Parts: sequence; structure tokens; C-alpha cells
Amino acid sequence: MQRLKASYYLNTDVVFLAKDLLGKTLCTRINNTLTGGIITETEAYAGVNDKASHAYNGRRTNRTETMYSKGGVSYVYLCYGIHHLFNIVTHAKDIPHAILIRAIYPTVGIEEIVQRRGVKLSKNFCVGPGKVSQALGINLLHNNLSLTGKEIWLQDDGIKINPNDIHVGPRIGVDYAGEDAKLPYRFWTTNYDF
Repeated sequence: MQRLKASYYLNTDVVFLAKDLLGKTLCTRINNTLTGGIITETEAYAGVNDKASHAYNGRRTNRTETMYSKGGVSYVYLCYGIHHLFNIVTHAKDIPHAILIRAIYPTVGIEEIVQRRGVKLSKNFCVGPGKVSQALGINLLHNNLSLTGKEIWLQDDGIKINPNDIHVGPRIGVDYAGEDAKLPYRFWTTNYDF
């Protein structure tokens, strides 16, 4: 088990990182309760040139300002006024790249995760970005936190996903982005399931 260092998040290739994060473990310690899971699905958002990104065309609002931070912080926002979505900010300060964590396979604190989700363990238990945040206890209070801190971090547990087990496709729910909606920026593996 090795925590990802701050320098990991400064990589300038957000698409590479989105793929590389598959198999890494996302952990939270919230209210002194440790939970975590293996990342099994991600989506890359490539900043000001990506029509699907919140920061497209240099948009800066109270919500998106976190995306302009130096890589290595969390970007959490509310979707449809219901779901908290957890993203990892990457690249240098003022270059708003981010990676949405769309699915995990729970490995740590499963009892707590089941309680938070309010449903029994089953297929697709933590598939969907809203489910990921709910399972790990992430909400808007966890926006703009260092990913090398004590509340949210990522670690490498030595899990290697075979390249043949990595699927690539367009992102989900970004039809408004026109041609950019078709970019192959979503990565997932089906190696982990209940």
C-alpha cells in the first residue's frame, strides 16, 4: 500500500491519468470511519478546450474555481440537486483538468458503505458517480481538499489491470458537448463485481 504522491496529480495528460487510475484505491476517513474501494470507472475532462468540461472556454464560477487549483485536490459538486460527484483535479494551477470517479469496487469498511448506501450488496452497488460519493461519505464539505491529506486519498495497492480488460468509450450524459461528447475519455473495467 502506497499513497499516491502529490506529483502524481500534476501529470499533464488527463486522459492517461483517467486510465491509469483504474485499479487504484480511493479511500476516505470521515467521522473517524475508514472506507475505500478499487476504482473501476473514470472519465477525463480536459479543461478549457473540452466542451463537456465545467471549465470549457475558461468559465470560472464559484463552483468551478476549484478546477483551477494545482492538481491534487478534490472537486465535488452537486448534480441535479441530489448527487454529489467526486472528481480529482489534475495538471498545474490554472489548467482545469479533472477526472470524474464513476465507479468503485468496495474493499474497506464495507459494513459502513452498505449502511450509507441503504441497500444490500449487489451488482452495480457502487457503479455510478453518485453512488461512489454516497458510499464513501463524500459531500460538498469535501470540495477542494488535498488528496494527500487525512480525509480523502488515493493509494496504489499493487493491483494491475490487464490492458485487455480495460474498455474505452465516450463519456455518459454529456450530449450537450456536441462532437466532444464522442471523445473516448471514459475508461472502465469489469474485472470486479459481486
